[in-house]
Amino acid sequence: MIKRMSNPCNRTNPYLKGGKKMVQDIYPHKLHNEFDPNVQATQEDVLLCIVNGRILIHLNCFENKEVVFPKVSDIQVENVEYRYLFSIDNMKYFLCDMQLGEDQIPSGYGYVEERSLRIEGIGPKDNLFAAITGKHLADWYRDTKFCGRCGHKMVHSTKERAMVCPECHNTVYPRIMPAVIVGVINGDKLLLTKYRTGFKYNALIAGFTEIGETVEETVKREVMEEAGIKVNNIRYYKSQPWGSANDILLGFFCDVKGNDEISMDTNELKYADWVQRDEIILQPGEFSLTNEMMKLFKENKVE
Repeated sequence: MIKRMSNPCNRTNPYLKGGKKMVQDIYPHKLHNEFDPNVQATQEDVLLCIVNGRILIHLNCFENKEVVFPKVSDIQVENVEYRYLFSIDNMKYFLCDMQLGEDQIPSGYGYVEERSLRIEGIGPKDNLFAAITGKHLADWYRDTKFCGRCGHKMVHSTKERAMVCPECHNTVYPRIMPAVIVGVINGDKLLLTKYRTGFKYNALIAGFTEIGETVEETVKREVMEEAGIKVNNIRYYKSQPWGSANDILLGFFCDVKGNDEISMDTNELKYADWVQRDEIILQPGEFSLTNEMMKLFKENKVE
């Protein structure tokens, strides 16, 4: 049985307190992701040029810690369709998913890995969220150019955000993969991990939900696979859209059940251990659900 955990961050308005927020918490700005086929790009709109996870930004962002995207007026490309993605407040964002040549890239701009913006902690938050969400949609448009059923070239629906095959009428919607983030509690200790490759900072048990599996079963399976531990008292905390991996993260806390000896999966992890709350080292950026969950436990706010 799953329990809904009360969210301590929602007892008071975190924005009024000036607290740290995850990447999707862009208040007072607001994302408008409704599909509108009638929106046309103007010269002042933002252009997200994204190809295979690399995004075009002004390269002084790493020095100034501020993401700056080109505007439509900055990119001169003929016979290219700019797809409307979403708006943040009144600012509209369009996608250019073709690789620009050197002569088409404005001075001072260059392609960088989207994840490098998160790792470096570059803001402002609304621009970082736009990059992550834009990358999610860019991946989907890239992967649905042709019908997976008959191989015919797909066209965009005129009614909704979907790609439609004019030959067999197969309709494909944006792919969102569910995944869990799990904070396993053992008294005043939390199970921390580090991945064998890639992200080098502390993390929690995580994994994708398999076909035919509930998210509660995913929690139990992933903890067993990565740490060899049984858990109970599973309670939901909150979710986070995570366009970097095209998924929706579902955060859970749970308690160790029985033997707490860790048997680490060495194929995925290089570190897994029980860590006292006052010894937990947080991630450098405050953007992720993982970091917020570790911080809650460190501050003894998990019920």
